[in-house]
Amino acid sequence: MSSSLEDPLGVRGVRLAYDEVAESYAAYLPDTRAEAALDLAMVDAFAEAVGAGDDTPILDAGCGAGRMSRYLAAQGCRVEGLDLSPAMVAVARRQQPGVVFTEGSLTALPYPDNRFAGVLLWYSLIHTPPAGQARIFTEAARVLRPGGHLLVGFQTGEGTRDVSAAYRRFGHEIELERHCYPADQVAGHLEAAGLRESARLVRTAQGNERDGQAVLLAQAP
Repeated sequence: MSSSLEDPLGVRGVRLAYDEVAESYAAYLPDTRAEAALDLAMVDAFAEAVGAGDDTPILDAGCGAGRMSRYLAAQGCRVEGLDLSPAMVAVARRQQPGVVFTEGSLTALPYPDNRFAGVLLWYSLIHTPPAGQARIFTEAARVLRPGGHLLVGFQTGEGTRDVSAAYRRFGHEIELERHCYPADQVAGHLEAAGLRESARLVRTAQGNERDGQAVLLAQAP
């Protein structure tokens, strides 16, 4: 059996790539300085909608090295992080010891139903091909409480981009692709998962960005 049939969503390759680059990634993106002000305003709106405190936990799903977890925690939010890469999780735990970080997949979240008041998918669905997108939102909706909020950020447009070259300057030889999705397509996944879109930001590429960016805010019924 071919590896593509054994792993149709390419999970193993993504895990291996991020295990390899974890330390370089964390050093290059230590905080939110890479975010455009408009994008960060959507994160702030999400944090305000969810609210701060122990009774309104947020899942940073696909947290990487935990920079967005730290940003939300600084606003008083109670955050838990999850990432596919053990090396990324190790960095996140080291840099933010007050936050719980767990290894796991977006398509099979290791949490019970109605666990979180908010779910953040911040550029974490971009390595999952179209066949796996619906499952990501079904799982996010499952762990959201009634009335909970979800925020998703991603590169908008069409097609697949090879991002391996971006890591060669740090000395890493990896294979890694990301996928672009139209905002309406992601909104369709949200709706199919039972979530109601409440706000949307779509903007053109800025600076060194290759593609436009989109951020969608949605709420569970």
